[in-house]
Amino acid sequence: MSYPQLLTPEEKLADAKKLLSLPGIVVICGSTRFMAEMTEADLRETKAGRIIVKPGFDMKSPHELWADPVEAEALKARLDDLHRAKIRLADEVLVVGDYIGESTRTEIAYARSLGKPVRFTHPEVDPDA
Repeated sequence: MSYPQLLTPEEKLADAKKLLSLPGIVVICGSTRFMAEMTEADLRETKAGRIIVKPGFDMKSPHELWADPVEAEALKARLDDLHRAKIRLADEVLVVGDYIGESTRTEIAYARSLGKPVRFTHPEVDPDA
């Protein structure tokens, strides 16, 4: 007797998105030095009918929430985890900017390991091109 194979969490999420008729979800990745470009990409992708998730702020800019170096390090780790969750949620990744640092390179590799399509505003920086 053959039993139906259980759906993976990823398959369940994809099915739920279809049932809810959700538009595509795009996560924006890139160095936070490109926050203005991320905002522009958000505008264009939203205009195209997509749901956008992206970094919420730039920790390189001074702020009381990360003024303490110990708290800043812990916050950075939590934000990295949060961004990986955004990548898992998304249908595709859009990498913004003409520079790819180590964090963004890791995010691209993670997205590709999950089978997520990755687009670039500057395709020449694709580490796998």
